[in-house]
Amino acid sequence: AREAGVVDRVSAITESAMRGELDFSQSLKKRLALLKGLPEERLMAVKERIPLTEGAERLLSNLKRLGYKTAILSGGFTFFGALLQEHLGVDYMFANELEIKDGALTGNVIGEIVDGQRKAKLLKNLAEKEGINLQQVIAVGDGANDLPMLNLAGLGIAFHAKPLVKQGAGQSISTFGLDSILYMIG
Repeated sequence: AREAGVVDRVSAITESAMRGELDFSQSLKKRLALLKGLPEERLMAVKERIPLTEGAERLLSNLKRLGYKTAILSGGFTFFGALLQEHLGVDYMFANELEIKDGALTGNVIGEIVDGQRKAKLLKNLAEKEGINLQQVIAVGDGANDLPMLNLAGLGIAFHAKPLVKQGAGQSISTFGLDSILYMIG
């Protein structure tokens, strides 16, 4: 029952941050504090149940076939992002690395927090590394911490996003799967 209560509290903080009501870094620290002491094996159990967003596999396989470089820039955790990267064949993945000591979460992250400003910086760095003009970049996001990245990209798409994000992004998809992005890019 304690774990269910923690999950509900973490979810509520996450939703509030995605709506732009809380500073992302502060909300991440609050969520991590709730998870402090969680055994690493509990993460394994969650990892097995992560659902893929509808259309993700079709979108990524087609982008790969067309020669696009792909990246996951997430305010989530590398623990889960690495699984998605491997499963979907994504070229780059950046997320927050959970600190684990003696088989349990410490409540801290290792390195710099991947917040909205960090996502924008990573997007810019990846474009430079790949020799791509930012106007050629497509960015997709759903939370307030995605807005700096969405506004930096030539095509910023709010996907099943919070109202604040829909207002701030150039394009928005609310009713179809991720693969509908293929139609937007022709």
